[in-house]
Amino acid sequence: MKIIILGSGQVGLSIASDLIDENHDITLVSDDNQVLMEVSEKLDLRTVCGHGSFPEVLREAGAESADMLLAVTDSDEVNMVACQVAYSLFNIDKKIARIRSQHYLIRDELFGSDNLPIDIFISPEQLVTRFIEQLIAHPGALKVMNLGDGTIKLVGVKVFYGGLCVGKTLAEINSIVPDGVFNVAVVFRGDDMAPQDETLTIEVGDEVYFICHESQSHAILAAFRRIEAPNHRIMIAGGGGIGACLAEALQHNYGVKVVDRDLQRCEFIAERMKVTVLHGDACDRDLLRNENIDSVDVFCAVTDDDEDNMIAALQAKRLGVKQVMALITRTAYVDIIHDTSINVAISPQQITVGSILPHLRRGDVRYVYELRHGQTDVIECKVHGDKKTSRLVGKSLGDVSWPNSVSVAAVIRSNKLVSTDDNYEIQAGDHLVLVLGDVRRLKELEKLFQVSADFF
Repeated sequence: MKIIILGSGQVGLSIASDLIDENHDITLVSDDNQVLMEVSEKLDLRTVCGHGSFPEVLREAGAESADMLLAVTDSDEVNMVACQVAYSLFNIDKKIARIRSQHYLIRDELFGSDNLPIDIFISPEQLVTRFIEQLIAHPGALKVMNLGDGTIKLVGVKVFYGGLCVGKTLAEINSIVPDGVFNVAVVFRGDDMAPQDETLTIEVGDEVYFICHESQSHAILAAFRRIEAPNHRIMIAGGGGIGACLAEALQHNYGVKVVDRDLQRCEFIAERMKVTVLHGDACDRDLLRNENIDSVDVFCAVTDDDEDNMIAALQAKRLGVKQVMALITRTAYVDIIHDTSINVAISPQQITVGSILPHLRRGDVRYVYELRHGQTDVIECKVHGDKKTSRLVGKSLGDVSWPNSVSVAAVIRSNKLVSTDDNYEIQAGDHLVLVLGDVRRLKELEKLFQVSADFF
């Protein structure tokens, strides 16, 4: 596939890096020549220096024969105009744009072939807001991700003393939550993925990812750590795009306080939302104490400054908040946070890339989740075809020659998680949830899900 990527920020570079190993023809466009020179030394791709929405720049990037345009620059306007140019002048089949400002997203009819010809738009603010909402609704979780129609969840949890599963093998833990089906997909021990063996014993400090129906998630979380009380009081540090979007989403179900240094921003939020707004610095210990920070259930630091977010979250944790989250844009900082008392590091780039990747995969890929950067992915794929045209339909899970480091974590049929073993027979329409311990095996996996031409 010939793909043009506009933007050499972390999102653009992450996607380019992921796609290079899959033999796609990638051209990266940016107006920062220094970055392009550095990228061309590390990645096997073409680069074009110029303004991404200019017709002559897109033509130089190969737009006349491109299959897809991925516009992820820092400018919404450049991304939108580039999609319009790609449609009007070059007839590029698929156009994906990152739209950051919520002002463009209030009317659905703005996008479409009759107006702005964007096939798929990605809103980082909305994606991050949904990610945090899920965490707040599931106390104690590290990550909560949708599978199937959204009622099936992939949940990450760090194991603590008090959990019923501590000291139990994978074969034993299913009996702890008897009223339902759930599967342990991945166990990380330190920096490594533990072998997925029924004899593996769960230990304190393990990071466990399990798959279950939404109604079972709280009971299963409680099996890996002590039961957490529901969250009621939320403090948000930062009233910018993500902070305001999060406050608006949470205001009707939680008691919300927003802290921001910008007085005009404070007034803007106070006029439009039913939340308490504080004008001040969320890193200020005295301010936090005066606002009874020790009674807050969740502290979310989502300013546009990584260092402020880390300091504010660490400060809140020391003052008694049980769960603190920090928005981190620099990948190096995400790794550092694992060694601190901050419960969750939120990477908007990782969340955004994860929402884009399913649209770039061959076959019917519904979700792609990166659990560890460049190391482990979870992918949901739908099975198509019949016994004649598919490599999977009619075969048992144990008879399929899965690529090395690939394992089946769950099967979803008719939006229900089904109990499986090696004898389970795969049917058309099944959604298989797969763990890739080596993301380089993705191309082999995609071939398994492809149907022969006879199917069409």
